[in-house]
Amino acid sequence: MLASHLDASYDTNMTSIEFQTELHGESSLPLPPEVIAQLPKTGHARVVLLVESGSSDAEWRLGAYEQFMKDDDPQDAIYDSYQ
Repeated sequence: MLASHLDASYDTNMTSIEFQTELHGESSLPLPPEVIAQLPKTGHARVVLLVESGSSDAEWRLGAYEQFMKDDDPQDAIYDSYQ
């Protein structure tokens, strides 16, 4: 299904180029030379940035999991080794 916010002039048959970088609070994101070499000279690009969620989110998830496991009934321990 196409998202309704996509312009019809964008080609849905796109390839992806993936790289990782460090963010330093700048308003622009530099592209590595090897990524630039893969880009076409003209056309459209769809940009999606995936960034790490804060450590507080990871800490919350770990705490929630630990609490969930703490409340686990001892009779359910048989399922702990189930694969």
